[in-house]
Amino acid sequence: MESAGAGLDGRTGDDGEAVAAALVTRLAATSSERILEFQELFDQLHDALYRWDVWAAAYLIGGGCSDDSFIDFRAGVIALGREWYERVLASPDGLADHPVVRQAAAEEDDGALFAESVNYVASKAYEQVTEGDDDEFYEAMKAREHVAVGIDEAREPDMGEDFDFDNDDEMRRRLPRMAELFLDPPYSATPTPPTRLRSVGNSVSG
Repeated sequence: MESAGAGLDGRTGDDGEAVAAALVTRLAATSSERILEFQELFDQLHDALYRWDVWAAAYLIGGGCSDDSFIDFRAGVIALGREWYERVLASPDGLADHPVVRQAAAEEDDGALFAESVNYVASKAYEQVTEGDDDEFYEAMKAREHVAVGIDEAREPDMGEDFDFDNDDEMRRRLPRMAELFLDPPYSATPTPPTRLRSVGNSVSG
């Protein structure tokens, strides 16, 4: 993921197709077992990003973010590679330093890091290796889940504290640097002086 993820730098709005193609090529050169292991790791990394503060960062970049779009955004963060993934996991506000994000803010590109294609690299590589179809891939993954132990699928994920993404003040408090890039500046607290009135003497005719 590291070397392929570097290809996402400087690319916005392509749904992650370039980095996804690179990943498919690399995975297809391995084995079906390694591809399934990759998907298991991808799912773990993806699930760990399922937090309100990460979603808020996606909301700022995208000018809104649905459930499906948040899936794509988390794939895009993973595709950035380990260093950036860990930085986002520690503080999503750190994305304000990433060149792709800064470029997106400057160009008003609401597709940056929404890498839908990256979600499907393992299934596509599996199809190439096995000459099967995506149904076989998902069946193989389901079989691995059945033998996994110590996993409570019914447990709700800990997303942290929920907050209102449409509240600009709250977004500035939680993600100050990202908000500075993507939100309009707040209105000044200093009242604007009224327009100067003409003198009474000038306003009254002779």
